[in-house]
Amino acid sequence: MTELVYQSAFARVTHTRFVVLRRDVRGSAAVELTLVAPLLILLLLLVVLCGRLAETKLRINDVAHQAARAATLARTSSQAVANAEATANAALASAGISCQALSVFTDVNGFKPGSTVTVTVSCSVGLSDLTALGVPGTRTFHSRFSSPVDVWRGTSSLNRTGDV
Repeated sequence: MTELVYQSAFARVTHTRFVVLRRDVRGSAAVELTLVAPLLILLLLLVVLCGRLAETKLRINDVAHQAARAATLARTSSQAVANAEATANAALASAGISCQALSVFTDVNGFKPGSTVTVTVSCSVGLSDLTALGVPGTRTFHSRFSSPVDVWRGTSSLNRTGDV
């Protein structure tokens, strides 16, 4: 009987200690922060990655715009293609974007005053340098922009239909 009383007294004391410990919240904020901090840091790096991808897409759009505008200022279709490629390379360099594979396609079909020049830029960018995540692989950005050739500008003698 004394053993039974002893066990029940021990159980009561143990139960009381657990109740007291359960109500004690000292240090719980530090434990929660320790558990949640890596997830918050990972979320922050993911937001940075998404922001950098969006910024790169906007810059590629601007590169296509600049290349199309430079192509419309040329006097011949071959010069338009060369201007578009040179402008795209210069705009990418000034934007700080290094493409692993760059493709600049200039559609100068029917190049004459009043026509439209369309430039398509494709740029493959490595993702490993975007954040500290070390994301593997590449992402290819495509952008297309059309610009009209000015109706009132002159052309070279090669593009004129009529007098030379």
